[in-house]
Amino acid sequence: MSLGLPHMESPVSICHQPLGRTSLRVPAIVFGTSCLGNLYEVMPDATKLATIREMFRQTPAPVALDSAGKYGAGLALEVIGNALRQLNVLPEDALISNKLGWYRVPLRGPEPTFERGVWAGIQHDAESRISYEGMYQCYEQGCELLGAPYRPAMVSVHDPDEFLAAGGRLESVLGAYRALFELKAQGRVQAVGVGAKDWRVIRTIAEAVNLDWVMLACSLTPYTHPPELLAFCAQLHARGVGIINSAVFNAGFLTGGDWFDYRKPDPAKDAALFRWRERFLAICRDYAVTPAKACVQFGFAVPGVVAVALNTSKPERIRENAASVTARIPPAFWRHLQAEGLIGRTVSSWGE
Repeated sequence: MSLGLPHMESPVSICHQPLGRTSLRVPAIVFGTSCLGNLYEVMPDATKLATIREMFRQTPAPVALDSAGKYGAGLALEVIGNALRQLNVLPEDALISNKLGWYRVPLRGPEPTFERGVWAGIQHDAESRISYEGMYQCYEQGCELLGAPYRPAMVSVHDPDEFLAAGGRLESVLGAYRALFELKAQGRVQAVGVGAKDWRVIRTIAEAVNLDWVMLACSLTPYTHPPELLAFCAQLHARGVGIINSAVFNAGFLTGGDWFDYRKPDPAKDAALFRWRERFLAICRDYAVTPAKACVQFGFAVPGVVAVALNTSKPERIRENAASVTARIPPAFWRHLQAEGLIGRTVSSWGE
């Protein structure tokens, strides 16, 4: 399977493309919002507002925001709704995606129980409700947290891979999708998708459900792009299913971070991973290419990818993130990575 690697003579621009077969058009950058739920640390309210303000300053409307009831037990959704009202953003100028499956409940102890050590300073807990009834409950609560006049146009089941790995039943996931497509038939949402870190679970669901879009996380990056995944992406594209590529830095590791796919790799046990990164960063330096921009541009390599989802807790990074989708990178850079065996050799048109 061939990757359509970016041709720098015609770079990806922040334009809006159709999301699969739906009537929605999404910008090339989708803004993740987990930080607005106080991911790992309390984010000041002023910084949250400034972050959302920059999203609308740096990208054309509608601006896409990806959120979830899991983010701070619904705190991120509340922050988004309050900020949009404060900034007087028209409902049609905010394209909101809400990943459903976690329902806010009262905090009964000193800290939340649903993801210990992940969310800071939040005043609620959350519980998993991936089922037919649970989807309606999560959808209604999500709308309440956002507040009028804002509503999600895109919905999905949140991390069904984690749900199934914890002993959940596939029948419950499929029941959840029955509810989501009922919401679509009622005109309450416009597109139904799935997001997961394990792309194989996405494939299982896509075989049973006629999805509108999928969000791949930590799956399609310069380091990770197995042939089986590329073949699956080609099938999705042929079926008219839109693809959003998320976590293109493998949770920050490819750009120099300490975490790889949400775990901290061991320099001894994961020596090959560290060697790959050293060689990747060295080639980036040789060509004066920012590693983050290389990862983002690679994120658009597969036909069918309509957007890359990026997340930051720093307002000043929004402009940089938006610019990364229009970055110009020399074709020789990609060929060098390929010659070094850092990326697949299945590309025949790279840099032409």
